[in-house]
Amino acid sequence: MNLKRRIEEAGIDLPEETLERLEDFKQHLMKWNRIHNLTGAKTVPAVEEQIFDSIYPLVFLPPCDTLLDIGTGAGFPGMVLAIAMPDTECTLCEPLHKRASFLGFIARELGLENVTVEARRVDALEPRPYDLVTSRAVTDTPTLIEWSRPFIGGRTHLLFYKGEHVFDEVKSLTHCDFELITRDKRNYLWIKDASKC
Repeated sequence: MNLKRRIEEAGIDLPEETLERLEDFKQHLMKWNRIHNLTGAKTVPAVEEQIFDSIYPLVFLPPCDTLLDIGTGAGFPGMVLAIAMPDTECTLCEPLHKRASFLGFIARELGLENVTVEARRVDALEPRPYDLVTSRAVTDTPTLIEWSRPFIGGRTHLLFYKGEHVFDEVKSLTHCDFELITRDKRNYLWIKDASKC
């Protein structure tokens, strides 16, 4: 099943222009990855799975005006979400230079005026509240929450893309209002009011 059909069947309604941008992103990533080794996803199906994995939370997430993605890597999930949410101001934090360079190239090439790439560690960012803080495959949940604290405001949501270890990690989230959404082997940890964590 191709990526466009998977997105449609998940109930995610994206304009044709957005779908074209996702296709352009995929093509550029495949080309850059052969030279710079940006991600372990080397085949078209593998990259399409990463894109779908990144975009799937649009099924349940409320709209947001600002987003911070911690450790964007080759663009998952931050760049994919930025493409899918053009009205959301997206800050992509990625300290590795070659990956940050790729993200900057994509933002310019696809005309993504809603994207800012920060080529530094998250603890070097200026504190400010965001509506949504995301992260995928970076570190454990308690550490991600600590890294997120300078960016939590009164209505901040956290969304962490997690594997099977999340079931042990959430045992410490006694004060958090969270939901675990599971799709295949992916677990999306959605903390709905980060100010309570």
